[in-house]
Amino acid sequence: MNFESTLPPLPEGSVRLLRALAAVGGLIILAGVLFAPERIWPSLLLVTYFLVCTALAGAFFVALQYVAGAGWSVALRRVPETLAMLLPAAGAALILVLLARPSLYPWAVHDSAYVALQGFKALWLNRPFFLARAAVYLALWIGLALAIVRTSRRQDSDGAIEHTLRNEKLSAVFIVVFALTFWPAAFDWIMSLEPHWSSTIFGVYNFAGMFLSGLATIIVLTVWLERLGPLHGVLNDNHLHDLGRLLFAFSTFWAYIWFSQYMLIWYANFPEETVYYTRRLHGAWQPLFLLNFFLNWVVPFFILLMRASKRSATTLMRVAVFVLVGRWLDLYLMIVPPHAGDWPPFGVWEVGPAVAAVALGLLASFHYLRQAPIIPVRDPLLAESLAQSDTPKPSRVSAGSSKDFFQAGVG
Repeated sequence: MNFESTLPPLPEGSVRLLRALAAVGGLIILAGVLFAPERIWPSLLLVTYFLVCTALAGAFFVALQYVAGAGWSVALRRVPETLAMLLPAAGAALILVLLARPSLYPWAVHDSAYVALQGFKALWLNRPFFLARAAVYLALWIGLALAIVRTSRRQDSDGAIEHTLRNEKLSAVFIVVFALTFWPAAFDWIMSLEPHWSSTIFGVYNFAGMFLSGLATIIVLTVWLERLGPLHGVLNDNHLHDLGRLLFAFSTFWAYIWFSQYMLIWYANFPEETVYYTRRLHGAWQPLFLLNFFLNWVVPFFILLMRASKRSATTLMRVAVFVLVGRWLDLYLMIVPPHAGDWPPFGVWEVGPAVAAVALGLLASFHYLRQAPIIPVRDPLLAESLAQSDTPKPSRVSAGSSKDFFQAGVG
C-alpha cells in the first residue's frame, strides 16, 4: 500500500450533487434573508455555530492525542486535522451572522418589551465588547489549530522528531486556551439569546455536545474514506472500537451534564431559571425536548453497549449519524425557541442552511484531504497505529524526555 498517496478526486457525479445542494441551500438562504429574516437568521446562527464547534472538535481531538502521547489514532489523524482546517471559513461565517443580525440578541437591540440588564451582565453584554471577544476567541483558536496542522504536515517531508515535540507543546497551549475561551464563547453566542436566564454549567454542556458531535463526524468521514479506498487496509476493528468507546463515553458525559442542568433547575424551582425549561417542556416543544435526549444518549448508549457494535463500521457509522442529527436538534432547542412561538418552526428556512452547510463542509473537507498524504507517513508512532491491537501498550515517558523513545521507534 502506498501510504504517501493523497485522496483521489471524488466521482464527478458526487461533486456535481454536492455543488447543486450547496447552490440550492445558498438560494434558500438568500431568499430567507429577503423574505423571512425572522426564520433564516436563527438557522444561520445554528449552522455556523455547528460548523465552528465541529472544526474545534477536530482540533481538540488532535491536540488531545498529542498531549496524551497516543499512538492508536495516528493513522486516522488526517480526518480531525481536516476538520480543524475548516475553522477559518466557519469562524468567518459566524462573525458575519453576528455582525449582520444584531437583533438575534435582545440585549443588543432594545425594544419596548425588553427589561434592561443590571450589574455585570450589563457590562459584559455590550455590542462592541461582544464582537471584540468573538474575534479574539476565533483568532486564538484558528492560529493555534492551523499551527498544529502545519507542523504535522511538515513532518511528512522530513520525518523530524522535533515536529512531534513541537506539536506536543502547541497542543498543551491549545487545550489551555480552549478551556479558558470556549465556555465564555458559549455564554456569549448561545446563552445570551435569553440574557435573563443563566446556567453555570452551560459551557460544559456545550463542550460535551461539541466533542460528541465532533467524534461522530470523525467516525463518519473515517468510515467513508475506508469505503472509498484511501483507508482500506488501514482502518481495522480496533480503531473502530476505540472511536466507539469515545463516542459511548462522551454520549454518557453529555447526558450527565444535560440531566445535571435540568435537575438542579427543576429542584431549586426559581422562576428566573425555570423559564428556560418552561418554554421547552410545553406544547409541541416537549416531544423535541425528549427526542433530543433519545438521539444523543439513548440510541448510542444501548447500541454501543455491546462490544460487537463498536467494532462494526456500519453500526458505528449509523449511530454517528443519529448523534449528528441529535446535535442539530440540541442546538435547535437552544437557539430557536426565543425567536419562535408555541409551535416549533420547521421548513425550508431551517432545512436550506443545514443542507448548504453539509454540502460545503464535505466539499471543503475533501479539498483539504487532498493537500497531504492521507496518512501521516513519517510520524514515529505510525507503525504502532497500523499494528493497533488489543495488547496493552507500555506507559509513555514525558514529552520532555521522549526524543530517544521516538528515535528508537523510528529505527
